[in-house]
Amino acid sequence: MFKLNRWQSSTAALMALSITAGTVAPFVIAAPSFAQTTFSDVSSNYWAAQFIRELSQRGVIAGFPDGSFRPEEPVTRAQFAAMVNKAFQKAPERQAIGFVDVPSNYWAYSAIQQAYTIGFLSGYPGNSFRPNENIPRQQVLVALANGLEYAPGGNVESTLQYFNDASNIAGYARSPIAAATEKQIVVNYPNVRFLSPTNTATRAQVAAFIHQALVSSNQASTINSPYIVAIQPTTPTPIAVTIPQGTVIPVKYDKAEKILVTKDETAPLTLTVEQNVVTQEGNVVIPAGSQVVGQLRPTQSGSQFVAQKLVLTTGQEYDISATSEVITKTETVRKGTSTGTILKNTVLGASAAAAVSAVTGDRAIATEEVLGGAAIGGLIGLFFGRNSVDLIAIDPDTDLQMTINQNLLVSLK
Repeated sequence: MFKLNRWQSSTAALMALSITAGTVAPFVIAAPSFAQTTFSDVSSNYWAAQFIRELSQRGVIAGFPDGSFRPEEPVTRAQFAAMVNKAFQKAPERQAIGFVDVPSNYWAYSAIQQAYTIGFLSGYPGNSFRPNENIPRQQVLVALANGLEYAPGGNVESTLQYFNDASNIAGYARSPIAAATEKQIVVNYPNVRFLSPTNTATRAQVAAFIHQALVSSNQASTINSPYIVAIQPTTPTPIAVTIPQGTVIPVKYDKAEKILVTKDETAPLTLTVEQNVVTQEGNVVIPAGSQVVGQLRPTQSGSQFVAQKLVLTTGQEYDISATSEVITKTETVRKGTSTGTILKNTVLGASAAAAVSAVTGDRAIATEEVLGGAAIGGLIGLFFGRNSVDLIAIDPDTDLQMTINQNLLVSLK
């Protein structure tokens, strides 16, 4: 049963619907521009005054015929459904259902149906809605997070640890409330550290929650309030980890299957870490995809990769002392050999490219086939008159695996 109370003003008409004895559910009929925004029982320094003013101006909530707002009165599930529909315009995402305790002539029948179809509210087992039941604070936050389709971006339990009474949050509500907290929808008065999840939500509290939900979806301007829960993302403290001497770094080179250099040349080369390098505790210290910048350098018996810099996938850079084994395998290039055969899936050091060009007579070796894109014109003269040249032949997937020569200190973020 309900009765209709009317009152007239020169600018607006407001209806107050009485759901149960002593409980009145204000409902705005007039356009928001004419809505009452000041109330006899909401002083300018009241903790939720700004939230109430903003939502009353929008027509989401309204006062009572006597000019009061009654901010501490409880909100029922039916009243909350009406507020949600006023606040958010959203397309239906599921079919309406008939709740056994919400007859078609019930004052909030349409509001409840819409709040359900757009995903803000759901019913209880047995197809009931319990429209006249007071709505707990945690249920309001769950409804707003679900209706706006918010999901937690961080660890749920870590986020909820902010609240001193986090253990009182129901299981079904933990993930949505974590998401609402991240979106700064939660407003806790008088102590931001206490959520009081099972307490009945008051009209002032619901106004604050809905306003913050509008802010989170870029539909309202921010209000400066000390009671808005604003958890700053925590920056993990970097942990220094020593990668011990003797650690092997598995690497690969994707640009070619073979590298040719002369026995006396130095050539730039950047390799990619193929697999995560991890500690005994399982911490990744060098992620796969990191780069090792260095050079192929001549030795007495061949060529060796010497690492100079390690660039992690995070952008952190470290000077590194690491080397591959000495590569001594050679490949002989003879006069008359087709450069197409030599260059297939191969890159060359600048000196090796000049040697191949001089011996084969092919001057058309492209710079992209030369390590570092170096020009080779000035080097060709060094190999004129030769009928053959021996080059160091390197298989980058097997020959360039390197070992760290001295302890390397890195910082894990």
